Amino acid sequence: MDVDIIVRMGFFINDLHRDIQRLYSQQFDGQQSGETFEVYRGQGLSKEDFTEMTDTKGRLLSFNHFLSTSRNRNVSLAFAQEAAINPDLVGILFVMSINPTHSTSPFASVTDISYYHKEDEVLFSMHTIFRIGDITSIDENNHLYQVNLTLTNDNDQDLRTLTEQIRQETYPDFEGWYRLGLLLAKMGHYNEAQEVYEVLLHQATNESDKGPIYHQLGWIKDNQGECQEALKYYEKSLAILQKVLPSNHLDLAWPYNHIGTVHFNMGDYSKALSFNEKALIIRQQSLPTNHPDVGASYNNIGYVYYNMRNYSKALSFYKKDLEIGQQSLPSSHPDLAISCDNIGLVYENMDNYSKAHSFYEHAVQIGQQSLPTTHPDLQKWKKHLEDIKKKL
Repeated sequence: MDVDIIVRMGFFINDLHRDIQRLYSQQFDGQQSGETFEVYRGQGLSKEDFTEMTDTKGRLLSFNHFLSTSRNRNVSLAFAQEAAINPDLVGILFVMSINPTHSTSPFASVTDISYYHKEDEVLFSMHTIFRIGDITSIDENNHLYQVNLTLTNDNDQDLRTLTEQIRQETYPDFEGWYRLGLLLAKMGHYNEAQEVYEVLLHQATNESDKGPIYHQLGWIKDNQGECQEALKYYEKSLAILQKVLPSNHLDLAWPYNHIGTVHFNMGDYSKALSFNEKALIIRQQSLPTNHPDVGASYNNIGYVYYNMRNYSKALSFYKKDLEIGQQSLPSSHPDLAISCDNIGLVYENMDNYSKAHSFYEHAVQIGQQSLPTTHPDLQKWKKHLEDIKKKL
């Protein structure tokens, strides 16, 4: 993935989104009570994705791309039927119910400007979110299904919760190339993220501007398993920040936290504990008691104690992390499942198998609500649950 291509594609995506917004305003703005209408989309889904969708009936479904649909059912059905010929796919006819006055995403009829005029195309902008309704077979061999979807509106509480969570997890406090690097790293494109930050480092004129950049380079190397390189960048970042910030400034918590993680990965648990405790103290002084970052520090310290086989202290910190997560995250957030699984592991090592079973079971229940059935974390939690049942 070339950074220059990413930037150029960003301009194209932005222009297309604005064009859809403009057409939406021309076609639907000013309507006080729009009539609900239906559009259709035919495509194939892998059997795994189809199973996942059926398991989440009644929940939300996001299309993370520009979504091409048609007002002509037969056109879309033909695409679904063609996909169903492939034995590895399930043909899907999406039937989407749209109320223009309730839409959370812009869309527009593009029949007059589309290359395929006869398809009567309606184009939705990226990340349009629907609620999954009935799923019914429409052929004798169960290779072709109709899936009813309803476009979400601003009054949908699940959508509000999801939108806010996504906003928090996509670095709303940053912008430009720095935010691009964060998003690339979050997606696992570490080499591309490194390229972005090396450009920013070259452009930085003030030493203080280099601190956050060194930190991100350290985080990238950390995730690539290059501990010595990660430690070098983190320590450069910390040295710069310590010169320009008070000793209890919140921004120091991140380098302390990540330096602790590197020392942990290198097997130096005492140093890992020391740096994570410094991060926790700063966060406790600067953040609300139920802030997720405070919970993250509790989790990190708990993990160090767990690996030191100090299970009573590990349990104490893990429970504090879970308590914060229950206050600050949606009830189906996978981070809660991670916390429950961690506590289950501690109880198992303390030979308290009944409590371990309870927390493993809770982890699986949360994971089944929020993760694909094939997700490795969910598979791991299920194995923990099955293994503990044999010890009861």
